[in-house]
Amino acid sequence: MGMSKVSRKREHQADKERLITGQGLFVDDLCFEQALHVAFVRSTQARATIRVRSVQRAQAYPGVIAVYQAKDLGPLNAPLPLLIPHPAIIDGRTQYPLADEAVFYIGQAIVMIVAENRYIAEDAAELVDIEYQPLPFVVDIEQAIKKEAPCLHPGMTNNIGAHFTQSSGNITAAKQQAEHVTTIIVQMDRATAAPIEPRAVAARFDDSTGELTVWDTAQAPVAVRNGLAALLGIDEHRVRVIAPNVGGGFGQKLLFFYPDELLVPFAAMQLKRPVKFTEDRRENFIASSQERTQRHEITLYASKNGDILGLHDKILHDSGAFMPYGIIVAHVSATSIAGPYRIPHLQVDCDVVYTPTVPVTPYRGCGRPHACFALERALDQLATELAIDPIALRLHNLIRDDEFPYRREGLIFQDGAAVEMDSGQYVLALETLRAAIDVEQFRADQIRALSQGRYIGLGVACYVEGTGIGPYEGAAARVQPITGKIVVSTGVTCQGQDHQTMFSHIVAEQLGVSPHDVILVAGDTQAFDLGGGTYASRSAVVAGSAVYQAARLLREQVCQTAANMLKVSAEDIVLRDGQAYLSDGSVSIPLAAVATSANPLRYAYNTAAKMATQFVKSHHDGPALGNHQSPGLESRAFFSPPRATWGYGAHAVMLEIDPHTGHVDFLRYICIHDCGHVLNKETVRGQILGGIAQGIGGALYESLNIDEKGEIRNASFSQFLMPFAADLPPVELLHLETPTSLNPLGTKGVGEAGCIPVSAAIASAIDNALLPLNIKPVRSSPMLPHSLHQLILGE
Repeated sequence: MGMSKVSRKREHQADKERLITGQGLFVDDLCFEQALHVAFVRSTQARATIRVRSVQRAQAYPGVIAVYQAKDLGPLNAPLPLLIPHPAIIDGRTQYPLADEAVFYIGQAIVMIVAENRYIAEDAAELVDIEYQPLPFVVDIEQAIKKEAPCLHPGMTNNIGAHFTQSSGNITAAKQQAEHVTTIIVQMDRATAAPIEPRAVAARFDDSTGELTVWDTAQAPVAVRNGLAALLGIDEHRVRVIAPNVGGGFGQKLLFFYPDELLVPFAAMQLKRPVKFTEDRRENFIASSQERTQRHEITLYASKNGDILGLHDKILHDSGAFMPYGIIVAHVSATSIAGPYRIPHLQVDCDVVYTPTVPVTPYRGCGRPHACFALERALDQLATELAIDPIALRLHNLIRDDEFPYRREGLIFQDGAAVEMDSGQYVLALETLRAAIDVEQFRADQIRALSQGRYIGLGVACYVEGTGIGPYEGAAARVQPITGKIVVSTGVTCQGQDHQTMFSHIVAEQLGVSPHDVILVAGDTQAFDLGGGTYASRSAVVAGSAVYQAARLLREQVCQTAANMLKVSAEDIVLRDGQAYLSDGSVSIPLAAVATSANPLRYAYNTAAKMATQFVKSHHDGPALGNHQSPGLESRAFFSPPRATWGYGAHAVMLEIDPHTGHVDFLRYICIHDCGHVLNKETVRGQILGGIAQGIGGALYESLNIDEKGEIRNASFSQFLMPFAADLPPVELLHLETPTSLNPLGTKGVGEAGCIPVSAAIASAIDNALLPLNIKPVRSSPMLPHSLHQLILGE
């Protein structure tokens, strides 16, 4: 009756070992007969008009098959889609697949070379002759909004592509009531996702059937399929998009379309041969989307006893050269700015600014780390000015348990609904964190360390995370009649989140099977062709709920079919250990036999099929037996959340800083979080720790050095610093579970939670450590050693 439990466990473990040992199947591993390879000629100027003077030498180079310029693309020579329109967008610009007449950032694609291999394509790219006529520009976001700044895009009167104001309550009332006002200006600088696998795309076109198959490192293959069908003029059912193993996404692989995602399939159709493109690491730095640059001027209005009455934030958001994803990052920042605090009056004014740099799209956190950094830095300053303990100030202003759901009327979240924190225990979370810190003992240690010439500090930051947004996700589940295993398919993809473990446990619990007997098929539009994708901490909430509902429907079918076979009521059937039992345990039928009975055929392939013959009177190819609409045991379900559900938490950092070098060492790192009902503790732990690691990288290491010419000066792993495992502290992880009522699993998203408050907590700890030196507080992130050293020196 199939493999033993030990064998199944080994098979499941082998899947993880395959990835760990480098045996996974990634896009670049795909081998096609007669495959062609792509290289791009990319702009060397941040802003210029261009003229491709000659491609003849490249076309004549041995092994080159085709050379494409903008003029060769036909109807595709048009701006790429603006994916998320918004009424606040004044002038939404997107790039052409290949630059036509002008370039707007270093790295923008101008010419595509298709050759017999990548080496030939790269060599030929060097032979393309392009004339640049540089135009004036400014890179700095504050300079870009000045009236005298040169406009990046023709036809615009300034560089502001969008402007919006969101408000809740009445900020004027807060100003009138305030006994104390504090204002700070903070900035979070640009970073990149730097996934372990750069982006890649491969395509094959069958001219005889008109079918296009695309392999893509995509977080949303269904959306890529839909877009390709629309732009290339192919019926949707003839386009298949597959996301195989994907080495990290973090939002960078969510954008569609990158020019190569459209041009590689286009070339495959044109040339009737498979075509592949894998970006190299430098291309990932200079041509794949980035994030983070925001400047906040944030003002808090408060009473003398620490009641925060109002908050006014003025945001400058750097969109880069284009706006492919609309204003989503700035929007999330604006609607997350009040965090978990009870602030009755809010106003956020935001300008989204064009600069001649790589376009900006969501990166893990998507605007939340920016908002958290601004707010928590302002709270620390307010605490200092009011002479209130910073933890006590936060506790005093946190939303109370009896105030949920807590609605910020007037603030509209990215899902189109008002911001409404659905549930939580915010006060308990921070009190639990404070107890774990043992503040009194740390203060004693701090005094002792200072007497030894050592500077140690404590910082705390709280956060919220809007998760589980719609519009929907779906799932299908079926019992295989040969093995009795459960096959689950869904539209969300995995880039390291371990959906297999999470979804298989949901299904196993409903159907009484081992999680190792659940097979997940995802990231393939042929297996499931409806859904949004993996982003915004939504997979567990939205897709997980769809999987749960599909499993529940399948359970009903299994129980009813088994009941028909045994001539009992469905209520008398119990599912466990891969069998359908009578409730008294006297009789059992393997799920494989139940599935075969639901879809009886003439042929008995195995023992399960033979067993099924005991319960049916004839063998035929006719309709399914029992109360089913179709043969077999199969269900399909969709889940659409009513609105976002809000996770939350708090981090504490204890660190030591060397005032002579600016180097930071961690002493302790404590995290408490609440993502509602925890579906799988190890998966949640992995997500939180991964997020914290990424947050530490963003806080202390990772900074894109963009000079006044718009060039990234550290576009390689030898120059772009990232933390090693040895640089990361052990994390003390504490859990709360406050289930939400907004989905059947009671769960909240957790994918971005770990990274959100890290920069804020570290900045707070650095300020606390350096307090005896009476220096300026930290107001920017990342906090690189040289910048901290300059801060200490007063430079």
